Amino acid sequence: MADTTTAGAHPKGQNEKLVIAASSLGTVFEWYDFYLYGLLASYISKQFFSGVNETTGFILALGAFAAGFAVRPFGALVFGRIGDLVGRKNTFLVTMGIMGLSTFAVGLLPSYATIGVAAPIILVLLRILQGLALGGEYGGAATYVAEHAPDGKRGLYTSFIQTTATMGLFAALLVVIGFRNALGEESFAGFGWRLPFLVSILLLGVSMWIRLQLSESPVFLKMKEEGKTSKAPLTEAFLRWPNLKVVLIALFGAAMGQAVVWYTGQFYVLFFLEKMMKVDGATVNVLLAVSLALGTPFFVFFGWLSDKIGRKWIIMAGCALAALTYFPLFGALTQAANPALAAAQANAPVRVIAHDADCSFQFDPVGSNKFDAKSCDIAKSYLAKNGISYTNVEAPAGTIASVQVGNAALTAPDPATVDGAARAAAITAYQGEIAAALVAAGYPAKADPARIDTVKVVAILWFMVILVTMVYGPIAALLVELFPSRIRYSSMSLPYHIGNGWFGGFLPTTAFAMVAATGDIYYGLWYPVVLAVVTLVLGVLFLPETFRRDIRA
Repeated sequence: MADTTTAGAHPKGQNEKLVIAASSLGTVFEWYDFYLYGLLASYISKQFFSGVNETTGFILALGAFAAGFAVRPFGALVFGRIGDLVGRKNTFLVTMGIMGLSTFAVGLLPSYATIGVAAPIILVLLRILQGLALGGEYGGAATYVAEHAPDGKRGLYTSFIQTTATMGLFAALLVVIGFRNALGEESFAGFGWRLPFLVSILLLGVSMWIRLQLSESPVFLKMKEEGKTSKAPLTEAFLRWPNLKVVLIALFGAAMGQAVVWYTGQFYVLFFLEKMMKVDGATVNVLLAVSLALGTPFFVFFGWLSDKIGRKWIIMAGCALAALTYFPLFGALTQAANPALAAAQANAPVRVIAHDADCSFQFDPVGSNKFDAKSCDIAKSYLAKNGISYTNVEAPAGTIASVQVGNAALTAPDPATVDGAARAAAITAYQGEIAAALVAAGYPAKADPARIDTVKVVAILWFMVILVTMVYGPIAALLVELFPSRIRYSSMSLPYHIGNGWFGGFLPTTAFAMVAATGDIYYGLWYPVVLAVVTLVLGVLFLPETFRRDIRA
C-alpha cells in the first residue's frame, strides 16, 4: 500500500514510474476510443446520416461527435463526486469500462440503410456514454498522478497525462492508416472503418489489467484515515462562492482558451484539410501523424518548464500566439496543401450577387431544406456543398441571384418561373454550368498529391501542435493546485470538461456552420481566435499562479 503519511513527497509503497505509466497508458487508450469517431467522421456520416445531403450529413456527424463532448461536464459531476467520496482509482476503472464497451459497440452498429433512423439515434447514445466516461476519467488520472508527485515536479509528472490525448489521437491515426493501407480505400469505406472500433476491446482488456495494479492515491488515503473527506463534494465545490469563484476563473481564464487552441490544432485543421482543401483523407492522416510525433515531446517540456517559471504565463503565451497566427497559418496552409485552389481563388474569385434578404442561412441540421425556393439559395447551396469559398455582393431587391467565377457570370434559375420536375432539371443544369466554370477557372476537384508542399504543411501543423503543448502541457498541474484535496476531483473536472467538452468539442461543428453560412472558408477561425483572446484577458487579470502551492491541504 502507498505511504499515507507524506502526501506530496515521494510515495514509498508504489513506484512513481508505474503510477505515471499506468495512469497515462490507460488514459491513452480512452482517448484512442474517443477520437476514432472524429477521425472517421466522413465515413460515419455516410453510414449513419445517409438520409440527408452530403454537407448536412457531415455536419450532423460532427454534431454527434460534439454530443460526446456535450455530456462531459455531467460525467465530471457524477464521477467527480464519486472520486471525492470513494477514491480515485476505482472511479477511473469504472469510466474505462464504460468507454471501452461503448467504442466496441460502435463497430457493431448497423447502418442507416439497415435499420433506418434507429442507427443515428443509437450512435448518439453511444457517444453520450463515451462522453460521460471521459468526463470522469481525466480528472481522476490527473489528480491521481499529481497526488503522487513530489513537490516541484507536479508539472513534469502530470505532463505525461497531458500527452495522452495527443498520443491517443496518434494511436488512432496509426491504426486507421494501417487498416486503410491493408484493405484499400474501397474496402475500408465499406466495412474496414469498423475494425479500429472493434480492436479497442483488446486495448480495454490491457488497460484494465494495468490499472488494477495501482494502489489508491496517498492524499486520499490520508484524508480518509483522518476523516477529512468531503461528505457533499458538489455542494462544497459549486454552491459555495469562494470555491465557485475559482472554478469560474479556471474555466474562462484557462480551460476555455486551452480547449479552442487544442481542438483547432488537432481536429479542426484535420477537417479543414480534408473538406476545404480537398486533400485525400489518408494523406491528411499521415501529415497530422508526423506533426504529432514531432510535437508531442513538448508537452513534457512545457510541463517541466512550468515547474521552473510557473504555469500561468506559458498558457497565456499559447493563447496569445494562437490568436495572432491562426489566420495567416491557415492561409499558408491553403497555399501549401492545394496551390491550384489557392491560385484559382486569387485569380478567379467566386462571388454570389444577390439581395441579402433573399438568401437563407446555409445550414440545415435536419436535412429538410432543399434550398430551391429562392435563386440565392440555388446559387449558394451548390457552393456550400462543394466547399467553394465565395464572397457576397449585395444586389437590389428583386434581383435574380448569380454566381460570378472570375469574369464568367451565371444567373441562377428563377424559382417563380419553374416548378416541380422543371425546377429540378433547371437546378441540375445550372449546377453543371457552375461546375464547368469552376474547372475552366482552375478550381481542382481534389488536391494534387504531387503538388502538396509536404515539408511546409508538416511545419505549419507542427507549429499548431506546439501551441497546443503550450496551453495543455501545464494545465493539469494548474487545475490540481487551484483546489483543496477534499473536493479536488469534482472542482477541477467540471471547468476542464466544460472548457474542452463545450467550447472545444463544439468547435468543429460551429466553425463549419459559420463557413457554410458565410461562404468564407476562414470565417470559422473567428471562433477560436475570439475565445483565446477572452481567456488571455481574463487569465492575465484573475488567474493566480499556483506552481509553488502545497496540494496536501
